[in-house]
Amino acid sequence: MSENKSRTGTTRRSFLQGAAAVGVGAVSASAAKAQAADPLITEVQPWAQGFGDGVDETPYGLPIQYEGDVIRRNVEWLTADTVSSINFTPIHALDGTITPQGCAFERHHSGAIELKKEDYRLMVNGLVDTPLVFSYADLERFPRENHVYFCECAANSGMEWAGAQLNGAQFTHGMIHNMEYTGVPLRTLLEEAGFDTSGDVSGKWVYVEGADASSNGRSIPMEKALDDVLVAFKANGEALRKEHGYPVRLVVPGWEGNMWVKWIRRIEVLDSPVESREETSKYTDTLEDGTSRKWTWAMDAKSVVTSPSPQSPITHGKGPLVITGLAWSGRGAITRVDVSRDGGKSWETARLGKPGEKMALTRFYLDVDWDGSEMMLQSRAIDDTGYIQPTKTQLREVRGLNSIYHNNSIQTWLVRSNGEAENVEVS
Repeated sequence: MSENKSRTGTTRRSFLQGAAAVGVGAVSASAAKAQAADPLITEVQPWAQGFGDGVDETPYGLPIQYEGDVIRRNVEWLTADTVSSINFTPIHALDGTITPQGCAFERHHSGAIELKKEDYRLMVNGLVDTPLVFSYADLERFPRENHVYFCECAANSGMEWAGAQLNGAQFTHGMIHNMEYTGVPLRTLLEEAGFDTSGDVSGKWVYVEGADASSNGRSIPMEKALDDVLVAFKANGEALRKEHGYPVRLVVPGWEGNMWVKWIRRIEVLDSPVESREETSKYTDTLEDGTSRKWTWAMDAKSVVTSPSPQSPITHGKGPLVITGLAWSGRGAITRVDVSRDGGKSWETARLGKPGEKMALTRFYLDVDWDGSEMMLQSRAIDDTGYIQPTKTQLREVRGLNSIYHNNSIQTWLVRSNGEAENVEVS
């Protein structure tokens, strides 16, 4: 207890001392305004001279206009058109770990479809005793669970394999979201259909398929299906958004996002994988010799500094600075994040916002006193399996330059003395 208090006190004293030390810099301007009577304090402002907006004018709450830049974005050349596209989470502008649905990453292959709850059907068939069809109302009657998980596209950071390409954390690492999902364990539905989950299930698979025109489908080994896969119908407490698979989607914790099939309509139990389009022609790791790994599902430990970063520069000048970012692992929980300000030559252990949770984003902070010198910011994540996030050089030694997917290498931002940052690569 006393040790924690001491650390907190030291941090606060350091901040105050840092603020005083830069009295002729960024902080001095605020101090001068205060001494000269700041009109924002001394004068009655327009927002205090009349009534504000009525809540009934916006029955579903939306962000205030001043946060209008905190939106999903895409990269024009990455996908041909909006029918098959990827939207990136503005991770540079968020804090904490939960991603609001309205700006959460999503990927669709043939557009987001309109499917009413009343028209929804989910078939469970194949090697089961009793093939069943569930309505949405049926699913709501099963015991449900709530879990916070991240969903990351296998192509997240994929454009960076050949070098620094995109100038912003939203574009290099924004194919990810982290939400609280509510739903029914897939295990429960398989048991309802008479599949024996108590015996040896090795060699058995489920094939899950979506209801949209792309019929996106993926094979999942039964061991995973029975472990933690969720048939979800809520996210962050409310119904799924249309683009996130309304009314029902699959949640496959820790595994690549393409397996999180949206608008899920069928679950077939098989004794072999289907080897569909999305698990053969795509989402495989191509190695330097041209061959590809057949199965790569779990997303290895990864992290990124979200601020300062190209879209979130330092604007207050020298003095106290909060370096922050996100870390995650598809194989367990984050136990530590290290931050380097010199391109990996030395490392400091960051403070975790809260203890890491399995297959969920973890927020980290490093509170420093910035002297205005250039920084080469990096972060590296360590999970509870002991895995340490690799450098890009280490990844390339194994996989060469032909890969697209599963790039979990360390990211570098060059932060200049004026506070602006850019995407660079450290050899």
